[in-house]
This record gives sequence, C-alpha cells and structure tokens, in this order.
Amino acid sequence: MIKFAPSILSADFRILGEQIEETARGGAEYVHIDVMDGNFVPQVSFGDPVIKTIRPCTSQVFDVHLMVLHPERYIQRMADAGADIITFHLEAAEDPAAVIEAIRGCGKKVGISIKPGTSLDAVMPFVRDIDMLLIMTVEPGFGGQKYIPESTDRIRKMRAYFEENGIRADIEVDGGIKRDNVDVVLEAGANVIVAGSAVFAGDVYANTKSFSEHFEEWNAERA
Repeated sequence: MIKFAPSILSADFRILGEQIEETARGGAEYVHIDVMDGNFVPQVSFGDPVIKTIRPCTSQVFDVHLMVLHPERYIQRMADAGADIITFHLEAAEDPAAVIEAIRGCGKKVGISIKPGTSLDAVMPFVRDIDMLLIMTVEPGFGGQKYIPESTDRIRKMRAYFEENGIRADIEVDGGIKRDNVDVVLEAGANVIVAGSAVFAGDVYANTKSFSEHFEEWNAERA
C-alpha cells in the first residue's frame, strides 16, 4: 500500500499546526519530520520541543527522519516527543545495530536512510532488522532540490531484493518528488512517498488531496 508523508520542512511555521491539519484532511497518513543538527548536514531545523508541540494537532503517523551525527543520543527524546517511526542515517551511526536496538527499546518502528552516494551493499546487513528503508533521492539537508534520476535504479534494486528474500520493510523516498514524477518512484517499488514543496507551496489541502487520490487509485488498481 502506498502511504503519503508530507514533509513539514517546507511548511509555513507561523501556521504549522493548521497546515498539518490540512494534510490530514487531504488524506495524508504520515507527517515527515526532518531533524537536522548542522553537523551531519549544514542546515539546522528543529528538535523534540517542536515535535512535542505539534503532536496534539493530529493522529497521523509521525515519521521522524534524523539527519544528525550520533543518532543514538536523540532516540529517547524523539520517542518521548511523539515519534512513531524513527529513521537514522547509516552514514551517521558508528554502530547501526545498537541504534536499531535503541529504537526498538522505545517501542518505535525503525528506519534506516542512505544518501545518494552510499552503496546499497552498505545497508544490506541491516535490512532484515528494520521496518523501513529511506532512499534519499537528493542530497539530504535542503528542500526544493531536483530528483536524482539514478535513484530510480536504486529503488528498483532494493525492491527486487526485498521481494526475492521475503523482506517486508517499506521503501520510502525523499527528495524532488512532484506530481509529474511520482509514478517513476512508484513503478520502481517505493511505497512511502515524501513530498515537501510540492505540498506546501500553494494550497496545502488541494495539493495533498491530489497526491492522496492518485495513491488511492494506484492501490486500487493493484489490489
């Protein structure tokens, strides 16, 4: 099943709660929350106080994406703030297995993310232990970038590997996803779709509904 995760990195923070409610009304099941520390990526975004503040706004799944060094330091805080899925970067963790265990210990779902330049082989030892693999389709840290075309083959290879080996983890994509290219990643095998500026630039409800209705049709055709 396709799930939609609007990224609030592109939202208007003056009315963040209202815009999150608009994505829920438009049919988005998830809210994608990018936590950036200014070290793993150049940008700084927000942390657990913001997540805790917006948690009462919605019952949507909080899909928290840690773009931080030493992610193990943040797991408990994100869990306590209301995260449902905690995704960390393979490149940022000295001991990925320990981070996976820490997330599981908090009772949360586990995601691992890899940057465009990271070999798929690097994540293979961990894919049986996670709930979601996030394949970055742009360089992490900045919104509004263009989709990297080479990402399509990476998604396709991982989906084929999951199916051949009975791995039930979701494949999430994040970066440069628009209505006019979303079918590329769907056909390659992604099933959790992150979009930022394509949702929050303009009418948030209408943009979300456009994606959501398309995903409903996609799911129905393959049911």
